[in-house]
Amino acid sequence: MLLPGIFQRDIRIRSDSVFSWRRTFFLLCCIAPAWIASGAGAQGVSNLRQPSTSLATELRAQLIPREYTTLASEMAGRINKITTRVGEHFKQGDVLVEFDCESQVAQVERAKAVQMQAEKTVAINRRLVQLKSIGQLELEVSVAEYAKSQADLQIANAAASKCKIFAPFSGVAADQKVREFQYANPGQPLFDVLDDRNLDVELIVPSRWIGWLKPGYNFQFRVDELDRNYAARIVRLGGRVDPISQSIRVFGEITDAGTELMAGMSGRATIVPPE
Repeated sequence: MLLPGIFQRDIRIRSDSVFSWRRTFFLLCCIAPAWIASGAGAQGVSNLRQPSTSLATELRAQLIPREYTTLASEMAGRINKITTRVGEHFKQGDVLVEFDCESQVAQVERAKAVQMQAEKTVAINRRLVQLKSIGQLELEVSVAEYAKSQADLQIANAAASKCKIFAPFSGVAADQKVREFQYANPGQPLFDVLDDRNLDVELIVPSRWIGWLKPGYNFQFRVDELDRNYAARIVRLGGRVDPISQSIRVFGEITDAGTELMAGMSGRATIVPPE
């Protein structure tokens, strides 16, 4: 009779232990989320989720000219004169290169003479038609010859116009690829020219900034070569997003630019995202 009593008491002790363990586990499940939400745990989660949009971002940027091009020869000929050198400034319309064009000038003079002859022939034939000395066909042929002479003169003038290369805009010569008395072929590069007064700030930004980085947005640009800060603003965004780097080209302008700036200078653009 003693053994059954001991066995029953042992069962009660075990059941009480299981109940105590379940109650402890239940309390932990209820208390743990509240402890995480308030205190050190919640503070750590909050710090991970809050973006640091108030911090400024620095990006590499460079100054590029708005207008630049490579002037090439449009004719085959010897270069007689180069009126500018690397680093020298010029104005729009200035003659930069002159070719030896004796044959082209002679072709223009010949075309003018042929045109004058054809014009006088037409005038005489019209008078003869009125006098019924020639037929209408002869007059029409002379008119066609006059039209041909006009076209030949235009061709000669077009060829002669290639004897001088004019500056397409005001700027500076960046590189000289030929020398005087050198023979140039059609399409041969002669000069690299650029507008050094109108410069843009070019930089690459994350494409996710498109939502708030719009034309007119202000930023700071520090030029490394001058160790100086300049106020700038965004003027336009690039035409497409690079899907691999998830970035886009952005162009800005310096609002307080001076004559000390040059194309090719680089530095750091500091952009502060909106709050």
